[in-house]
Amino acid sequence: MKRLNKISLGMALLFASASTLAYDGTVNFNGEIIDNTCVVSLGSGGNSLIVPMGSINKSSFTGKGSVASTTQFILSLSDCPAVNARVKFDGPTYDGNQEVLALNAGAGVAEGVGIQLYDQNMTKLPLFTASNPYELQASADNDLKFYASYIATASSVSPGPANAVATFTMNYN
Repeated sequence: MKRLNKISLGMALLFASASTLAYDGTVNFNGEIIDNTCVVSLGSGGNSLIVPMGSINKSSFTGKGSVASTTQFILSLSDCPAVNARVKFDGPTYDGNQEVLALNAGAGVAEGVGIQLYDQNMTKLPLFTASNPYELQASADNDLKFYASYIATASSVSPGPANAVATFTMNYN
């Protein structure tokens, strides 16, 4: 009887381990390592660009989802290969909403507001998502235009500093 229990246990373990090896599909990762990329120029700030969003009256927001102070900013590229580039912005999200960049934490910070990013066509650009492609010219300076707006994330906005930080990554294809 003990031998039968051991065999039964062994068979159960064999079938259990076989089911953990099953899969539903595959993921293929394709890419390329290139020799040179663009030189990114962010002005006198070195590798940091400051986008002045201005001082905005809280009454500019008319409810959740309303925007104010849409501001253009440019990422200037030079010495590029003749390819397309996509830009991905990353940063802290506002209450898990990956479309909205959260404000920097701190005492007295504005509440009920975040920053929404847009590409050159004013199409929303969620965080952690590559932009539509920008065609790069090899023998010219390339200015990639983007926009940022304050966006009300609640029905009311409270005043205070409204600063945020995002990082960006260039993807070439």
